Amino acid sequence: MPASLKTGEVLRARYKIFKIIGQGGMGSIYLADDLRLEGRQCAVKEVEHDKTLPAEMIRQARDQFQREATVLARLDHPNLPKVSDYFSIGPRDYLVMDYVPGKDLRTLMLEARKTDTFLPEKDVLDWASQLADALIYLHGQEPAILHRDIKPGNLKVTPTNLLKLVDFGLVKLAAPGEITITILQGRGTALYTPLEQYGGDSGHTDARSDIYSFGATLYHILTNQQPVDARERFLHPEIMVLPRQINQSISLRTERAILWAMGLHPDERPQTVEEFRESLLGDYIPTTRTQFSRPTIRIRNYLNARPERYLAISSAILIGLSLIITLVR
Repeated sequence: MPASLKTGEVLRARYKIFKIIGQGGMGSIYLADDLRLEGRQCAVKEVEHDKTLPAEMIRQARDQFQREATVLARLDHPNLPKVSDYFSIGPRDYLVMDYVPGKDLRTLMLEARKTDTFLPEKDVLDWASQLADALIYLHGQEPAILHRDIKPGNLKVTPTNLLKLVDFGLVKLAAPGEITITILQGRGTALYTPLEQYGGDSGHTDARSDIYSFGATLYHILTNQQPVDARERFLHPEIMVLPRQINQSISLRTERAILWAMGLHPDERPQTVEEFRESLLGDYIPTTRTQFSRPTIRIRNYLNARPERYLAISSAILIGLSLIITLVR
């Protein structure tokens, strides 16, 4: 692990290091003061590439960092921290982004577990909706951007209840005609990683990989129990405990959506984040997804909720037809 920057150290005559707020094998994330903009704090992510790699590979990795940092800097979404700068000093590369105050969902979950309670499903679904917005935005870029490390610790809730997907450490660009290109390197966190992602850059990952991590994250924060990693589930399917067996207050709809998202094969999951969000928050039930289109499901459920609506709608249709006939005459 590279040596940490010291408190008070200044990068590029602008970013004054205050303290470490995150750490990993390739570097650290620091809280820093922006000396050019008084009162602004930012998060500085440090990346030091593997020194055991051949010099040419390190050069390519750093060139890739520069190219793809420009992509991240163009992103602008309320549920993503804004990347404001990137630069290199010696063998290290740095990414500067907004500092997000508040607690992450892992911390909130652990606090609930200490009191033998669960995070309220209503709150979790509100955060899930915001995360879905962020992922729909990322996946909608050209080329699509995959996050690949969705987990409770990477989701922060601000004092105003705004959720932020805070770590861009494993983001990938989906390159046309190729599998993927890694941004800032990395493999993800095993508990939330789908089978196809274990192959690193040799495996095919797409939006459905983020959906798996999304579902596994919801499983964890609603049950206070870690999800079994995908490799173990593949070998021993019976060890998967259903969410409602742990937390009976979880709705059946939410459990179904989570289990759908955690399908071991990508084809067994929702194919888009929009589809997953609708199964989680709307009236769309995953088990019927191959039988009806989404508009048909909405209409059917609307009518089934109150049978008298059939009569009202039928009457409206008959009146409309009568008017058309009268006008034609």
